[in-house]
Amino acid sequence: MARRPGTPRLLRELNDRAALDLLVEQGPLTRAQIGEHTGLSKVTASQLLSRLEERGLVSVVGEQAGGRGPNAALYAVVPSSAYVAGLEVGPDGVTAGVADITGHIVAQVTVDPNGADDPVKTVHSAVVKACRSAKVAVSKLSAFVIGTPGVVDPRSGDVQFSFDLPAWHEGVLAALRTDLRRPVTIENDVNLAAIAERAYGAARDADDFALMWFDRGMGLSVMLGGRLHRGRWGGAGEIGYLPVPGAPLPVGAARRAAQDEGVTESTTWGIPTLAGGYGALVGADAVRALAHEHGIAEPTAVDCVRAAAADEDRGGPFLDELADRISYGVTSVNIVLDPGLMVLSGSLGRAGGWPLATRIESIVGRISPTRPAVAVTGVKGDPVLRGALHAALEQARDDVFSAAGAS
Repeated sequence: MARRPGTPRLLRELNDRAALDLLVEQGPLTRAQIGEHTGLSKVTASQLLSRLEERGLVSVVGEQAGGRGPNAALYAVVPSSAYVAGLEVGPDGVTAGVADITGHIVAQVTVDPNGADDPVKTVHSAVVKACRSAKVAVSKLSAFVIGTPGVVDPRSGDVQFSFDLPAWHEGVLAALRTDLRRPVTIENDVNLAAIAERAYGAARDADDFALMWFDRGMGLSVMLGGRLHRGRWGGAGEIGYLPVPGAPLPVGAARRAAQDEGVTESTTWGIPTLAGGYGALVGADAVRALAHEHGIAEPTAVDCVRAAAADEDRGGPFLDELADRISYGVTSVNIVLDPGLMVLSGSLGRAGGWPLATRIESIVGRISPTRPAVAVTGVKGDPVLRGALHAALEQARDDVFSAAGAS
């Protein structure tokens, strides 16, 4: 790989990007403050701010009173210099958000697909609706990141397998890029939740952690050395297929079900479309059935877990058994990876809160050679959407900010 020489142009690019990142992270700053944080001289900081003002990336937003002499101008990134879109796609709808380049979410909408099975039309409709709500033209969007359940090929970026979304398959990425005429990235939804957790939640700035997603189904995302581990084929984290005591083996379950229905078992990348394994113990249906066995008869799994966590005198035995089940997966991940931190996320993980997390941490500590901290998600709002917007912002800033010093 060729190395770029330390030319004045390259140094300007690096300084401009450092200042822009600083302004995004810490808000309005004076020229002197920018110099202090970056180590730049007053003259260099002034030249830098002039360049960025000329390109419409920063502007004066106020003044800061000092001692003697005139007040110092406060500079900030211009929010409207670029926008991004993030989307969470699920079987029941698409949620789309639009954020400006500073990360402020200016609009969020949910679109019911109404039975439509065309991913391009569904996404396009959600994006247009979000942009109208934000009063931002679609042409102003610099990047799109879409979160979807299933396996995404890390080499092509295309969806290879999604049990809940059969219309999302190879070829969807190219069709979306053609339709939206902008950079589009598709990412596994649980991976995006982990990105949000590291940026805003319980794993803030953690280089190594694993996120366990408990919802209607379940999944896993692993961050090692600050990078997502996707696996050779993108299948890392499909922990619902993990063989565990008390549940049928995934392949056996798929084969028996296929035989019962008189159909041929179908697989994608070796993953059976009908599964037993860990998911059969900790998915929403199994959790609700377990709760009902313990006399907690709320209508949904989330309601059952939330009620148990709110009243441990009544719900303690149910939480104990649920924690035992969840600990199979947590222990397996911990023994193999030793991430140090396990985060519970998804609607069920959030509903269980600390009463469930502390039980899991205690069990894993007894049966594992190391004891990871088990935390509850700290991300506010929709973690998949937050992760999609964060990933899109990183892409847009690389594009918009890095181009700032090009001339």
